[in-house]
Amino acid sequence: MRKITTLTEGWRFLKAAIPAAQAVEFAARGEAVTLPHTWNAIDGQDGGNDYHRGTCWYVRELSAEETAGERLFLEVNGAAMTAEVWFNGEKLIRHEGGYSAFRVELTEKLQEKNILAISVNNEDNTTVYPQKADFTFYGGLYRDVKLIAVPAEHFELLKDGTPGIKVTPVVDLEKMTATITVETWHNAQSVDITINGETKTVERCAEFVIENVHLWDGVDDPYLYTATAKLPSGDEVSTRFGCRVFACDPEKGFFLNGRSYPLRGVSRHQDLKGKGNALSYEDHAADMAIIRELGANTLRLAHYQHAQEFYDLCDENGIVVWAEIPYITMHMQNARQNTLDQMRELITQCYNHPCIAVWGLSNEITAASAVNEELLENHRALNELCHRMDKTRLTTMADVFMLEIESPILEIPDINSYNLYFGWYLGELEQTDEFFDEYHAKYPERVIGFSEYGADANPAFHSSHPEKGDYTEEYQALYHEHMLKMIEQRPYLWATHVWNLFDFAADGRDEGGKHGENQKGLVTFDRSLRKDAFYLYKAAWNKTEAFVHLCGKRYVNRCEEETEIKVYSNREEVTLYVDGTKVGSQSGKTVFRFRIPLLGEHLIRAEAGDVSDTMCIRRVSEPDESYLFNKAAASVTNWFDADDIDPSCFSINDTLGEIRQHPQAGAIVDAMMAKGASERGDVADAVKDNPALQRMMGRMTMLSLLKQGGADEESIKQLNRILQGIKK
Repeated sequence: MRKITTLTEGWRFLKAAIPAAQAVEFAARGEAVTLPHTWNAIDGQDGGNDYHRGTCWYVRELSAEETAGERLFLEVNGAAMTAEVWFNGEKLIRHEGGYSAFRVELTEKLQEKNILAISVNNEDNTTVYPQKADFTFYGGLYRDVKLIAVPAEHFELLKDGTPGIKVTPVVDLEKMTATITVETWHNAQSVDITINGETKTVERCAEFVIENVHLWDGVDDPYLYTATAKLPSGDEVSTRFGCRVFACDPEKGFFLNGRSYPLRGVSRHQDLKGKGNALSYEDHAADMAIIRELGANTLRLAHYQHAQEFYDLCDENGIVVWAEIPYITMHMQNARQNTLDQMRELITQCYNHPCIAVWGLSNEITAASAVNEELLENHRALNELCHRMDKTRLTTMADVFMLEIESPILEIPDINSYNLYFGWYLGELEQTDEFFDEYHAKYPERVIGFSEYGADANPAFHSSHPEKGDYTEEYQALYHEHMLKMIEQRPYLWATHVWNLFDFAADGRDEGGKHGENQKGLVTFDRSLRKDAFYLYKAAWNKTEAFVHLCGKRYVNRCEEETEIKVYSNREEVTLYVDGTKVGSQSGKTVFRFRIPLLGEHLIRAEAGDVSDTMCIRRVSEPDESYLFNKAAASVTNWFDADDIDPSCFSINDTLGEIRQHPQAGAIVDAMMAKGASERGDVADAVKDNPALQRMMGRMTMLSLLKQGGADEESIKQLNRILQGIKK
């Protein structure tokens, strides 16, 4: 019989890069910790990009009861990023990759007293991904560590962390039958395999047919079967699986079990405020509850292999998953093998999960790397590996927004998806629409999706006139209103994923009033607050829970005679009350807007059928400066609109492309931009040498470019005066 022991207690942690013998010798002086554990739970989230990256040790003595059994294996489910296992003074294994499980056999090394020491390293290097990305690379034994005791005859445990059993369902939707192939790996002569009440005794592999198959049908009905394999020795493994058919069409998008099933959802990082990536099952389950509340039917699990417990939750809840490896941002010449190793482990360990629809080859890999033959060959090798290991799923990539749509790298995966941040980092919201229209018109036979989009928002910042870069909750909401409408008008998008469901740690960031956080989440890092944009998507996607949400609850002090009251709801009619008096009803979809006079302090109530929401707002005489992220920039907002502009001459309302077409005006603007670029170093070079970025900038107004670049009011006015002196 198989016995599994989870090694939670009894660990000593040493934050020191010392030899193994010293780690064992000094273990008693170490900090007592329980697993899961990361040493970057605090310093990896507080900004400064100075969190500890190096080698640390976890040391533990194993008891006689824990080591009992014919054959004994150690299982490490997550050691970030590189780990070495030392047992009784001998190094047994080195594993490179912080997100997949690995195992090592201890049997032949057992002694009367057994000391386990595991070194974990997350320092900068050139061989193990990830190394350059916008998130914290936590170090630690941040998932469970287990001992597995099995009989002499047992299922394979070592090869790429395999579960020892592989289930491949092939569904015939016309006949409603499923042919199930079950493969096992073990050292016995035979195995009993059971599915749906039927048992077959075979050497390694068996095939079953399920009539009137019960489909795994997404969030509507995520039905799971179980396959069990048992050896004569008593060793047994089992796995759940689902019978479903995934397909993509370049015009109609994603299909599940033969019907159109638009994938609309979010991306998720696995960390949590104050805990880092050392999450418990309860933490994972709480995240899934929020996903179900939102109404999403898909997740992009970025940018690495996630915990098996979370894939299980996706199986159980019918969430269609994009699974990927951390081949991200920058190609490293010495790390090609690591990309293949991490992909091989991802597929081996996650193959049986019915939720997974696609394998992601890379994320924004051309952001800091040229598209050359080496990069292309690495992707070809990954793509070929995926198809060799799994003939049932498609491959994809998340392409950085400045990647030319003509690039040959887009031809490698089966389908593609783009990360676009028009309206936040660069350009205007409408350029997202233009991008997809251009792509789809030029490549109508290709399947394309929207893998990242978002805008940072700090719930402390607010404005009645929100604009790009102000970090207000209101701008984030407007941004997502635009994107939601854009997506709904383009059914050919096979999947769309908001970046991100939760705020997450990026220790190098210091912006928007917070240190060490990316604030594009729809929910705060600690999961305590759902931003207004969360309820926008809930209104669009959640079809089961009737609700109504008043936006702007945290925007209490308002300095205006009349204010907008915005409501999100998944009901078709909303009624608004101010101080108990009905002011109006509206019929519509998702977003409802009312304008009311602001006279003093008011109690606002929105009703939609039998659900309601309330908030209080008040009029103040002066703007509440605590709501402003950049107080100095607040004055450089709408002054330009009031000026008397001669439309026959150029102005900063014209686009960069229009201005550059005129020799005199173009020379003035280029000289000004060159001066600014001289102060931006590598960033400016990246823009200058990228034709796609140049085209994007050409569609932006000079006012937008200048404000985004941080120009002061006087400099903007001066340029406008010069341009107004040049006839078009």
